[in-house]
Amino acid sequence: MAAAAAAAAAVGGPQPPQAEMPAPGLALDKAATAAHLKAALSRPDNRAGAEELQALLERVLSAERPLAAAADGEEAAAAGGGGGPGAAEEEALEWCKCLLAGGGGYDEFCAAVRAYDPAALCGLVWTANFVAYRCRTCGISPCMSLCAECFHQGDHTGHDFNMFRSQAGGACDCGDSNVMRESGFCKRHQIKSSSNIPCVPKDLLMMSEFVLPRFIFCLIQYLREGYNEPAADVPSEKDLNKVLQLLEPQISFLEDLTKMGGAMRSVLTQVLTNQQSYKDLTSGLGENAYARKSHEKYLIALKSSGLTYPEDKLVYGIQEPSAGTSTLAVQGFAGATGTLGQLDSSDEEDQDGSQGLGKRKRVKLSSNTKDQSIMDVLKHKSFLEELLFWTIKYEFPQKMVTFLLNMLPDQEYKVAFTKTFVQHYAFIMKTLKKSHESDTMSNRIVHISVQLFSNEELARQVTEECQLLDIMVTVLLYMMESCLIKSELQDEENSLHVVVNCGEALLKNNTYWPLVSDFINILSHQSVAKRFLEDHGLLVTWMNFVSFFQGMNLNKRELNEHVEFESQTYYAAFAAELEACAQPMWGLLSHCKIRETQEYTRNVVRYCLEALQDWFDAINFVDEPAPNQVTFHLPLHRYYAMFLSKAVKCQELDLDSVLPDQEMLMKLMIHPLQIQASLAEIHSNMWVRNGLQIKGQAMTYVQSHFCNSMIDPDIYLLQVCASRLDPDYFISSVFERFKVVDLLTMASQHQNTVLDAEHERSMLEGALTFLVILLSLRLHLGMSDDEILRAEMVAQLCMNDRTHSSLLDLIPENPNPKSGIIPGSYSFESVLSAVADFKAPVFEPGGSMQQGMYTPKAEVWDHEFDPVMVILRTVYRRDVQSAMDRYTAFLKQSGKFPGNPWPPYKKRTPLHPSYKGLMRLLHCKTLHIVLFTLLYKILMDHQNLSEHVLCMVLYLIELGLENSAEEESDEEASVGGPERCHDSWFPGSNLVLNMRHFINYVRVRVPETAPEVKRDSPASTSSDSLGSLQSSRRPKVLQRENSGTAQVFSLVAERRKKFQEIINRSSSEANQVVRPKTSNKWSAPGSAPQLTTAILEIKESILSLLIKLHHKLSGKQNSYYPPWLDDIEILIQPEIPKYSHGDGITAVERILLKAALQSRMNKRIIEEICRKVTPPVPPKKITAAEKKTLDKEERRQKARERQQKLLAEFASRQKSFMETAMDVDSPESDIPMEITTAEPQVSEAVYDCVICGQSGPSSEDRPTGLVVLLQASSVLGQCRDNIEPKKLPITEEEQIYPWDTCAAVHDVRLSLLQRYFKDSSCLLAVSIGWEGGVYVQTCGHTLHIDCHKSYMESLRNDQVLQGFSVDKGEFTCPLCRQFANSVLPCYPGSNVENNLWQRPSNKSIQDLIKEVEELQGRPGAFPVSISSETNLSKEMESVMKDIKNTTQKKYRDYSKTPGSPDNDFLFMYSVARTNLELELIHRGGNLCSGGASTAGKRSCLNQLFHVLALHMRLYSIDSEYNPWRKLTQLLEEMNSQLGNEEQQSEVPILYHDVTSLLLIQILMMPQPLRKDHFTCIVKVLFTLLYTQGLVALSVKCSEEDRSAWKHTGALKKNTCDAEKSYEVLLSFVIRELSKGKLYHEEGTQECATISPVAWSPESTEKYLQDFCLPFLRVTSLLQHHLFGEDLPSCQEEEEFSVLSSCLGLLPTFYQTEHPFISASCLDWPVPAFDIISQWCFEINSFTERHAEQGKALLLQESRWKLPHLLQLPENYNTIFQYYHRKTCSVCTKVPKDPAVCLVCGTFVCLKGLCCKQQSYCECVLHSQNCGAGTGIFLLINASVIIIIRGHRFCLWGSVYLDAHGEEDRDLRRGKPLYICKERYKVLEQQWISHTFDHINKRWGPHYNGL
Repeated sequence: MAAAAAAAAAVGGPQPPQAEMPAPGLALDKAATAAHLKAALSRPDNRAGAEELQALLERVLSAERPLAAAADGEEAAAAGGGGGPGAAEEEALEWCKCLLAGGGGYDEFCAAVRAYDPAALCGLVWTANFVAYRCRTCGISPCMSLCAECFHQGDHTGHDFNMFRSQAGGACDCGDSNVMRESGFCKRHQIKSSSNIPCVPKDLLMMSEFVLPRFIFCLIQYLREGYNEPAADVPSEKDLNKVLQLLEPQISFLEDLTKMGGAMRSVLTQVLTNQQSYKDLTSGLGENAYARKSHEKYLIALKSSGLTYPEDKLVYGIQEPSAGTSTLAVQGFAGATGTLGQLDSSDEEDQDGSQGLGKRKRVKLSSNTKDQSIMDVLKHKSFLEELLFWTIKYEFPQKMVTFLLNMLPDQEYKVAFTKTFVQHYAFIMKTLKKSHESDTMSNRIVHISVQLFSNEELARQVTEECQLLDIMVTVLLYMMESCLIKSELQDEENSLHVVVNCGEALLKNNTYWPLVSDFINILSHQSVAKRFLEDHGLLVTWMNFVSFFQGMNLNKRELNEHVEFESQTYYAAFAAELEACAQPMWGLLSHCKIRETQEYTRNVVRYCLEALQDWFDAINFVDEPAPNQVTFHLPLHRYYAMFLSKAVKCQELDLDSVLPDQEMLMKLMIHPLQIQASLAEIHSNMWVRNGLQIKGQAMTYVQSHFCNSMIDPDIYLLQVCASRLDPDYFISSVFERFKVVDLLTMASQHQNTVLDAEHERSMLEGALTFLVILLSLRLHLGMSDDEILRAEMVAQLCMNDRTHSSLLDLIPENPNPKSGIIPGSYSFESVLSAVADFKAPVFEPGGSMQQGMYTPKAEVWDHEFDPVMVILRTVYRRDVQSAMDRYTAFLKQSGKFPGNPWPPYKKRTPLHPSYKGLMRLLHCKTLHIVLFTLLYKILMDHQNLSEHVLCMVLYLIELGLENSAEEESDEEASVGGPERCHDSWFPGSNLVLNMRHFINYVRVRVPETAPEVKRDSPASTSSDSLGSLQSSRRPKVLQRENSGTAQVFSLVAERRKKFQEIINRSSSEANQVVRPKTSNKWSAPGSAPQLTTAILEIKESILSLLIKLHHKLSGKQNSYYPPWLDDIEILIQPEIPKYSHGDGITAVERILLKAALQSRMNKRIIEEICRKVTPPVPPKKITAAEKKTLDKEERRQKARERQQKLLAEFASRQKSFMETAMDVDSPESDIPMEITTAEPQVSEAVYDCVICGQSGPSSEDRPTGLVVLLQASSVLGQCRDNIEPKKLPITEEEQIYPWDTCAAVHDVRLSLLQRYFKDSSCLLAVSIGWEGGVYVQTCGHTLHIDCHKSYMESLRNDQVLQGFSVDKGEFTCPLCRQFANSVLPCYPGSNVENNLWQRPSNKSIQDLIKEVEELQGRPGAFPVSISSETNLSKEMESVMKDIKNTTQKKYRDYSKTPGSPDNDFLFMYSVARTNLELELIHRGGNLCSGGASTAGKRSCLNQLFHVLALHMRLYSIDSEYNPWRKLTQLLEEMNSQLGNEEQQSEVPILYHDVTSLLLIQILMMPQPLRKDHFTCIVKVLFTLLYTQGLVALSVKCSEEDRSAWKHTGALKKNTCDAEKSYEVLLSFVIRELSKGKLYHEEGTQECATISPVAWSPESTEKYLQDFCLPFLRVTSLLQHHLFGEDLPSCQEEEEFSVLSSCLGLLPTFYQTEHPFISASCLDWPVPAFDIISQWCFEINSFTERHAEQGKALLLQESRWKLPHLLQLPENYNTIFQYYHRKTCSVCTKVPKDPAVCLVCGTFVCLKGLCCKQQSYCECVLHSQNCGAGTGIFLLINASVIIIIRGHRFCLWGSVYLDAHGEEDRDLRRGKPLYICKERYKVLEQQWISHTFDHINKRWGPHYNGL
């Protein structure tokens, strides 16, 4: 350190006076120095002390070393005394800590300062991915968030809260009453603690005040030093990160200081904001060369950032400019933009092409603004300001951000920092734009700004003092200016409009997001929004900003070939309009809710209209939009519309006072109307050549997040225009925009110049649908918020049942979080419960999990289903159909309407008075002509008309009748003087009158080819083809010119004439507008064939057409009969329901009734028409169109019947198939389907091959096999012996130890035996396979093995990626598609039920025993000799290999000598054991249910036995050691065995596992086995089992009990059936064993623990039965499989007796009256007492040496409980809170994806590379160790369960659901989740029954990476 000091002094110019003081080297000296200095500074005259301290700090904290050191190590080594770059800094930090503590210990100092912490705020700062909470009930600001600790400490029961993963980081708001209600504060922050905290003693923090300024300055010097301006605008991130890494300790030190609490924070605040100390230290004017250099670097950095450093001139922000200057500046700004419109663009157009405009515009803007200072001036006056500057320069390093935020609880700092942040706002934007990591940087910016701007008080203060709004708007404007391009909308050549380019990174990557989000955030504060709405200059600038988005992302229709590149820019465009335009708009709207705010609306509307006018001028718009282009982005129109709507709805403004003149309205309606027409075109596939993205745009436009900022305002604006413009003009515009004018002709043929024939129908439907929506939608025309919410919800529910979360997502709510409906709000829930029923989550047998759904109530279908709303809100057209289908189904089900209903007609909410004019559309001649024409065409079956068209036409007529005003009708007629060109059609404009008006002749223009042309006279009605649009009652006039007005184009002509009139009225200069240019595009004159005029006789009125239509629809003559003729009441008090179901016929009847009601004339005319006998309907020529309308019904009916038939057939097939194959889930109730045919006389089994379809027996050269799935299983090993279920650990204390599992117990037993006995004998005494046993299951289908091989070949060549790996032998059963991986050959030969083997023989048991022994001794006595290699034997070997390879080696090899044959032997009989035991578990652990349950019908145990037996016979057991002899013969030479002590003896027979012995005996016999041999073996083994039970009992009971038994038994010994009395036998066993040491070494206390109860005869009997039952169960199952006998069903208590008689243990003459005694089943092959004493002798000789172990081996646990998964807690949060922060035991880090095993509770890292072993990740490894390849894991961060099965995995779903029965995968919604017990049961069931592979369909390979 001394060297360092010297070096510093050398550089530092003149040596400071204290330098002679020896540099203290040790911490002790540091402490002493610090104490000395503190004392010096405490004196009243402390100048000397201060100088001394400064000198020391100067030396210690010189910033020259470390970074130079980092740059080149050698100098550093020299300077720092060889300490390397880090040492000096650490030294400096040590010094600082010492000095701050003033000589004391640093930790004590920290504690002392903490004691004075007055902060009542939590203020905990977190970074991305932290789990935090948000409670909407407690939050005032929508951004409010709480850390987990504060959340759980507070009381939020019943609140609307959710947990979320922080995206950008945040800070805890607990204790801040500006952001949340005090009721939600946690216990720690509820007390306002500042009052009772003592004042901070002056000397405690005195040193800090001296040391910290130097420390922070040192840090700033490092930052200056480390920043090198990058060469080419690309910051070299490596260097920046290096600097930051070096500074890590310093910044962390500062961060620790902030955590010391309020007292230290206020010192820091003083230091950071003190302008004087900043000036003294950083001015760079001192004599210190280093400081000067540092200051220069700072200036360079400023300059390179494009910022000026104003030395002395008056600067923005030094003295507060008055509000006046700010607005002035902004107006100047606006002026600058205004002049741009008239920019003369000729001068440099040539050089830089079209780009030029945007670029030049930016330059122009920048130069003209007076407010340039916002963008370019920065002056730093304090450490805080320069620190923030460097933080931005270094792109917001996380540590710095955290430090700056940690200081926020200090109020003074908060204000200062917010002002500094605002001051740097423009600089932040510039840095953000250049950044390469803009995502990370955006998150960090928002992390800071959301803390500052969410606080209304603060936001208001900054707005007033620092022009926050001006700065934000200006910065946003500047940001967007960098990516403007020329707009090509309308007039490409001369357009002056510029729009943003959506392809630029700025928009594509959402880089503008942080700034816009801040803007939205501050607009949510009323005080700030008011300032914005009052400030005209700001509004102008803002409209200017919005106009950049007006018309962006223009689409041009491709007419020739498909676009080669589909641009995806539309995402960016929609996001930009929503975020940058719509959300601020909603924010402003939320403050315009009451009358007093009218002025604001007027301001916005005024500047909006001005901007629109400028826009129309800029794009040279007159009155016709350019064809074939559309933009979905009209934010100015939408601002205008939404403010109008608010004005009328909330502010009681008079609509007309804010509407422009007619001409402007005409212009306003054009573009929104163009969008509606384009939507129809896109859905009619007219835009296919533009690719899929155009469909994407059409869908996004109506999609729920966008619709209320896009389509709703557009439709509303059109409604406003329609209510104020001339209705004829509006209607004709609509048909013209939709390009169907030419179709509206009465002629049967026509020429459409602008539309292909195939699109006509859908465009006509589109136009009519649009009119219906326009006229019946009331979203902005008078519905209340709750009504709107209800309508939206009903529409969504009618399309499909919905989950709660998807409904929340689909209901359009205000995009601005502070306004309107908040999700989960009271009204949402109450409306939902009013309109929908909840369907709880259910399961389907296929295993697919259902979520909880909401489905519409019946009365909703009955009264509220609104097709109009559904059409408006559907993203996919199929949803409309789905809603109609559901509606139809409801009507059928409830019996309301049997046929095919039409969309119902629904009465609307009344219109708000301001919009009454909208209904004039229904009463204009143009519409009536269209309706008349369409009715006529439908009646005449012209082509291209559909039921949908008719439906809409009738809907419009009905709407017109509903909204007619009779009193107006007469005056209307008189006003409409002679200039009305439609006189020829209808007299007036009232629909009620016009309906009855008869039209006789119509003149039409038709192509010369048309049939009408041939007739010259005024033609009589022709039956085959009639039609067309314009008409005249003057048939004499035939001149072309005259009829021109009434021809095909008259609609258009009419519209143009109107337009011209209005323009002439309103403005004189409009006369110069040159018209013809655009009009040519519509009717290209040369293209059409010659048109000629024809005159048609019509003689119909709308009423007569309707009546004829009724006849046509019903298919009967004279079907319509006016109902009032029978019942006059109908007219007097009509009961017309508000809502009516029915089809076309009912609709026509309803309309006629309404027409009659409204006028007596109509009533009379209807009666007249009906009286005339209708002329006979002309014979039907079935045209295509007719087929469409009429036969639809019939065809549908037929199709339906056909479908029903097919479905029924299919269902029955499926049923039979399911019965044979698939019943994975229903173990009971099915009738077994035998694999074989059940005819007794056939001796050979016949199998069907599912591949080649042939059936026949399995033979040696062409064997048949069963499709099987082999899998290793450890389910058996998970059985436990206690009933208490294991819980998933959720605290550190609860851990799970697996010592009590079945697998562990068996392991211990085997290793104990291997310690003391001969290995080969041990391996015969037990079974393995409790862990990693091989389970074999089949679907029951068989195939030829050679067919299977070719099938596998074909799979191998098939490149389609299946979910399984063919190389591992996996395939799916060709018939039922069940997963499988091997084929088990069927043994040729007899049927299972062959009677020959089952005949009971009368041989005595002794004879049978001999036979058994002989048969076992015969090697390979098979009908098939092993020596000759047949196909069958090869297959048997290969399947055996498969079985071995199924499980890992460690689960196969238990012998001490690896690879010994005994090992294989053990493995093979254990496979049989595993399968039997598992089947037992599937049956519920007992055989009470009996029957050949499903497991039996698809069992392959019979075949498996053959394969195993064949292989077991290869190993013959040496007859010396065959346990059979020990069981059935008395051995003479008992004593000779004892002689050879040293050699390891065999396992005593009483230690053998009886079930294993059974399997060994049976598998050693030649197959097929005879029934009496089987019974014989069982009888013999039962005697051994019983004796084992007695021995175990004797060991368990106490000494007194033993002597008592001994005594009672001895008395009965000589009775006749002594061998069958347990008392006698027990006493004998006790006597025999007492000879050895077995009972001796017992401590008294131990026996007490084993048997607290005295043994009564009943309990003894019960014990013995329970001891024997497991063996009996397995044996019965085995008998059932080998001999095909059914299992009897019984009660649980009689299971023993039933099974024993079924096995033939019970003598048949046994009486059941007196209580059943298990001993009566015994049948001793040799005298009982002799054999028992022989067995006991073995035990005694072992216990001589090892009494303890001897005893342990006798006490086997035979009663295992069924296996279960761990029990899970009710609430998911308990699991989440414990595990998501838990560290991994291997790598001690918190895993990114923690998971927990649900079988054993082990905590693992999913995909964690840290815990990888030999390329296996931890989950895969654990699945192999815990489940032999099957793992069930709960992913903590996703609440989802994942299943690993071998090399595949699948997501199973979640067993935790929220209150609405939904999963929350990845915890996105963060709502509380609760266990769903049914689901967990299903999971457990699938685990136990090994059916994961069959039930779950979506599997993928995990490549060991989980």
